Amino acid sequence: MKLKLDENLPESLVPALSALGHDVENVRKEGLGGQNDPNVWKAAQKEGRFLITQDLDFSDIRQFKPGTHHGLMLVRLRMPGRQALATRVSEALRSADAASWSGCFILLTDSKMRVHRSSG
Repeated sequence: MKLKLDENLPESLVPALSALGHDVENVRKEGLGGQNDPNVWKAAQKEGRFLITQDLDFSDIRQFKPGTHHGLMLVRLRMPGRQALATRVSEALRSADAASWSGCFILLTDSKMRVHRSSG
């Protein structure tokens, strides 16, 4: 799966997710750090990448309707330290059928993962 990690996720996720077989890009390493959200979103869509972020600007499922993009995971942990984020995101991508997430809007919390799929 082609992934793009937003700048609010730890860089340690790049090798961890790559080891799981994913093609991972990082906003900071691409020179998109500090860019506004629409620019990050456009880059992810242009590259056909599933965006993983903690940014609440991506939380409106009506704006990011499943089936209208390459996929989006919003990570919301109570204590979002680097290690907790790396562990939770890695677990999610290891345990679930990530290949089926294309076009989905996913909300990942400490204890749940809600996958919203296109209704059509």
